[in-house]
Amino acid sequence: MSFSDDLAKYCQAAGDKIDLVVRKSALELQASMIAKSPVDTGRFKSNWQCGLGGMNPDTTAAAGSDALGRTEVVLQGYKPGQTIWLTNNLPYAKRLENGWSQQAPSGMVRLTVQDFKYAVKRAADAMK
Repeated sequence: MSFSDDLAKYCQAAGDKIDLVVRKSALELQASMIAKSPVDTGRFKSNWQCGLGGMNPDTTAAAGSDALGRTEVVLQGYKPGQTIWLTNNLPYAKRLENGWSQQAPSGMVRLTVQDFKYAVKRAADAMK
């Protein structure tokens, strides 16, 4: 079975709760990227952003601010069919993703994307 077949199967199992599955999956993926983020001052870890329908370009979150809480608030406005953007727009984000930090030599996004299918499955299973 292909990845898209698996995803379609999980979405079908969720039925009319698919928007909840999408929000729950996105929140879990954001939490994973935040948890995998290297910390020096904490600014990078706090600057994960969520946008609906387009990228949130913000980079003003202070170190120690609640990136996951902000994501949860944004996701409450999710409408089926919208694209959810999970990003970190700090100028050094790409370097960190590509192994610049010994704390996260394999990045954050790449590792989280590998778990995407399972995040969706867990979210769909929780809706049954």
